[in-house]
Amino acid sequence: MSNAASIVAVVLVSIASLAVGAFGLRLSRTMSDFYVASRGVGPVLNASAISGEYLSAASFLGVAGLILARGVDMLWLPVGWTAGYLLLLVFVAAPLRRSGAYTLPDFAQLRLESVVARRASSLLVVAIGLLYLIPQFQGAGLTLRTLTGAPSWVGQLAVAVVVCLNVLPGGMRSVTLVQAFHYWLKLLALLTPLFFLLGALGGRNGDPDVGAVFVADWVEPLRGDHALYLTYSLVLATFFGTMGLPHVVVRFYTNRDGRAARRATLAVLVLLSGFYLLPVLYGVIGRYVASDLVAAGRADSVVLELPSRLFDGPVAEGLTALLAAGAFAAFLSTSTGLVVSVAGVVSQDLVRWGAGHRQGIRTFRLSTVAVVAVSLLLTIVSAGVPVAHAVELTFAVAASTFCPMLLLGIWWRGLTARGAIAGMVVGGGLSMGAVVSTTFGIATGGWFGVVMTQPAAVSVPLSFATMVLVSVATRASAPEHVARTMVRLHAPEHIDLNRGSFHPERWYRRASSPGGPGSAGSLVSPVNQSAAANGATTEGTDSGTQHTAYDSNDATARRTQRTARRD
Repeated sequence: MSNAASIVAVVLVSIASLAVGAFGLRLSRTMSDFYVASRGVGPVLNASAISGEYLSAASFLGVAGLILARGVDMLWLPVGWTAGYLLLLVFVAAPLRRSGAYTLPDFAQLRLESVVARRASSLLVVAIGLLYLIPQFQGAGLTLRTLTGAPSWVGQLAVAVVVCLNVLPGGMRSVTLVQAFHYWLKLLALLTPLFFLLGALGGRNGDPDVGAVFVADWVEPLRGDHALYLTYSLVLATFFGTMGLPHVVVRFYTNRDGRAARRATLAVLVLLSGFYLLPVLYGVIGRYVASDLVAAGRADSVVLELPSRLFDGPVAEGLTALLAAGAFAAFLSTSTGLVVSVAGVVSQDLVRWGAGHRQGIRTFRLSTVAVVAVSLLLTIVSAGVPVAHAVELTFAVAASTFCPMLLLGIWWRGLTARGAIAGMVVGGGLSMGAVVSTTFGIATGGWFGVVMTQPAAVSVPLSFATMVLVSVATRASAPEHVARTMVRLHAPEHIDLNRGSFHPERWYRRASSPGGPGSAGSLVSPVNQSAAANGATTEGTDSGTQHTAYDSNDATARRTQRTARRD
């Protein structure tokens, strides 16, 4: 079968993505445009963009491959990935938007009033983003290798280049439009061939080709070793990991207000529920006509290979080309969202090149190139873990670190910076060790090996428990402005209350000599520089500087803690 049509489809998707991104460039003028699209994205557009970003290589290719290989136990993947947004809707969506933050480190500093907590969050954002980018690049290499026989690095490099070209010009503003376009393309790319495949399958005569997949192992759940633990661990990782993914959370900062954030999340639930029916059907069809892919170790390619198993000639070529276009869109949309979220954190927290609007955008673009390059190198040296399983492990890290910090930080005023940091270190250390050992092929055995395969059932409870216990033990170090911050997070925007003043877009780093105002490691605003120059006293941090969540000349910042609690 000729692959010319598939190659043309991949090229057209790339060109169309760049064209849509170029249109977004016309709307990108400020740092707020680059980081959160000026918080002006409507619920429908944002829901489409969130869904396009969320439906990654694991959703488009990996779910069908795992269902083909392992059967009904893997149905928890689409269920968990969708249900995670239900938890986001109920517990996180509106408070995150009301926080006014750009990134998870912004939220950590606002809620915990700790520069150390911010830096720990920044490192975790980078780690989770890089781990999530690896399966996206792996999927791209698999797709082009399946279609053309080219080495895997060709597809990986192609995605890396297109992602850079999408992100560099317009940041979040461009990416939002591209990802919304990608969702509807992916839905069309899976839905259209499915009608043809179901029709062809219904007209087949004879028994299904069971191949290397045994019926009992495929249709009955919990049959393997340690199956109960692995299932509960998968459920915990997928249900709680969604709210800890940096590229997902940053989307809620782009909504206009808390109500819009909830409406967007509800729409995402509808869009994801419809989409996830399709990969499941592809896995079931593959069980009947392409189960030999399991023995060959190519289960992840079942979606791309089904048309050639049931059709010949132009029909097979056309359907394969459409699926290839959808798969490439999946890699691009998730990769662009991850790169934007990670590059935003790197440019704000981990590098310090100049100050001001132009220098900030330049730093963001340089960080984008660095993030893509490092991800590409990690993909090349990784062990080639199945795409969906690699994403499961990333969810386990997110569920063990940011999920407890967000839930406790939003709903429990007793969380302290030391408690949050301790919990993230404990949960992140265990889950990250599991990811590294699995991704890079470090063999482990016994129960320890089982936990390394699916760590969430151990790491998530440990992280929650550590945060609570350490916070109770260090309650004397609770954030000074916690009462005001909780009002900010939970009170609807139309109610006139004392919320403090937190504007991430005002903050920048000022390159100066070490130890001086604005030196490396300190966040400085124009307001605070002026106050420092006039000898104004500030409050809220151990170093004697005003906590960066509140402007020093803001009336609410000067109120006493008793007044803040009363308000």
